[in-house]
Amino acid sequence: MPPHAVHVVHRARLYADGRDLVVRDARGREHRYAVGADGIRRAVFYPPTDLWGIVQKRPEDRWGVLVFKGDDGRDLLHVPLAGWLPEARCLGALDLRPRKCLDRTGLRQLVERLRIPLEESPERVTASGVPDDGWEGRPYRAVHAELPAWHGCAKPLGVFGWFIALVIGVAARLPWALTVAAAALFLLPAGDAVVRVRGWWCKRRQARLADKTEIRPSPAAGSGATRRFLRTASLRVLPHDVVLTNALGEERRLGRTGAHGVARLVRLVDAGTGEPLGVELRDGQGEVRAVLPWRSWFAGSPGSDGWTTLVDALKVPVSDEKYRQRRDARPWWQDHTLAGDARRMSPTEGRAARRQVAWYRSVAGAHEPVVLPFFSAWLLFGLMSDEVSTFLAGLLSALTLVLSLGPATVSALVSRFWYDRTVEVE
Repeated sequence: MPPHAVHVVHRARLYADGRDLVVRDARGREHRYAVGADGIRRAVFYPPTDLWGIVQKRPEDRWGVLVFKGDDGRDLLHVPLAGWLPEARCLGALDLRPRKCLDRTGLRQLVERLRIPLEESPERVTASGVPDDGWEGRPYRAVHAELPAWHGCAKPLGVFGWFIALVIGVAARLPWALTVAAAALFLLPAGDAVVRVRGWWCKRRQARLADKTEIRPSPAAGSGATRRFLRTASLRVLPHDVVLTNALGEERRLGRTGAHGVARLVRLVDAGTGEPLGVELRDGQGEVRAVLPWRSWFAGSPGSDGWTTLVDALKVPVSDEKYRQRRDARPWWQDHTLAGDARRMSPTEGRAARRQVAWYRSVAGAHEPVVLPFFSAWLLFGLMSDEVSTFLAGLLSALTLVLSLGPATVSALVSRFWYDRTVEVE
């Protein structure tokens, strides 16, 4: 999950509690489903079809949906597989078979623990969703949006409120209407600020955990490491999870138990030279769940200490495997099944990093920092007014300008001149 949505991976869970199936959402609320009579009796897996349409409209369904059904055939719970796969952002829709995704997410093991049958439906998930079960009402859908629902409502409410208040203010010459218009427009950057501060606070609170082992990158000299990469990327070993944070601040968690948990460390070495290339974290079924490029993580002077710490903390079998890379492959992981993960766990070039972490480009919309100042600037004259309502309109407009342009400008300048510049490492 991106930095502003880390609370999802911290709180959202899907697990069995005795004979109950529990879904905990990103706000910590629990939805319980009894297993047995008058509850869940079976699970049905719906594979996807029309991948292009699904990826465009319902990307969380791109590897299918697991549906928990009652005795009467009613759908009780929908679980889109992509929403529960930690490495989903690193894989394309065609890079993983839907049936294999059932294992990687741990959902197959969850169904076995609940002791209910698992079937595969001949029907398919489409861009319109799971086929209708014939009952009224919609079952709960276990997906977790990166942005809260109120954030999506604040934008249209702010724009609509600004327009209506402005029309009324101009037509009826009501000074307080300008204050309402400025306040409505202020909702847009204020909502963004609340989401970003919440994400920062969640990460800060998790960083204080005492029972953890943290490994930081130790890149080789000349590897192109930036301050962003050195300060942001990390691997933390917790009692029940392995937490990986890439160079962009995106966080994901892998379990340490079960068939889908981290069960083995594999160090890939060049088949010709014997030089270490990377480290794979594999689950109990031998599937690669994460890739750490050796040159970026363990090739520096204290890198051997980091590797030893990782091995000691995970307490899983460790082995070396020869990896045959193409001679023209640059970098070596170009043809790896998790090439996208290896790319994210490596230093990111400054311009690419700014493009991917910029709030308005990646989340809010590229036009917002242009539109908001344009509609706010002309109300700044209120700062020179003696009327309280007009002065408040000017003050709110100034705050809108500061919140919309200030963080973006400071972030871009810091990134360009310091944070994303290559640093020398020992």
